[in-house]
Amino acid sequence: MSELNYPIGPFTAPEHYTPELRASFIGHIEAAPSHLRAAVAGLTSEQLRTPYRDGGWTVAQTVHHMADSHLNAFVRFKFAITEDNPPIRAYDEKKWAELPDATNLDIQTSLGLLEGLHARWTVLLTSLNPADFGRTFQHSDLGPVALDRVVAMYAWHSRHHVAHLTSLRQRMGW
Repeated sequence: MSELNYPIGPFTAPEHYTPELRASFIGHIEAAPSHLRAAVAGLTSEQLRTPYRDGGWTVAQTVHHMADSHLNAFVRFKFAITEDNPPIRAYDEKKWAELPDATNLDIQTSLGLLEGLHARWTVLLTSLNPADFGRTFQHSDLGPVALDRVVAMYAWHSRHHVAHLTSLRQRMGW
């Protein structure tokens, strides 16, 4: 079950952040929408309603979750850049994945949203100086979170969910 839950392994934050490592993470964030689009290319409506694992989200819910999650991360990032350790609320991603926009909406809407969002996020990320990545926000569940960690986490998050979908396609022979 662990491989189905974490096909690329669980998130592990680096001990140290270097400009090269940061650039690699930014590259993953920049490429995420195209990788996601490729992972769902040609799937039928029935396939989009298939969970990537027993008890997991459907392919479509996973796409919509990525849009929800990455939009939240982008906004949190901008708060941290423009404010001093701003408070950030957690949200119930499982409940969000059950809302009609995540269960009934065509995935093209979220794929387009991610493309625009990641284009903006990449421009923002590449414009920052190294000290900016040390800025933090105060997460309601996690405490202070540095932007370096956010970049690393969302580089992983992007690859994590794309791997859910590509491994499902492989297992199902799609």
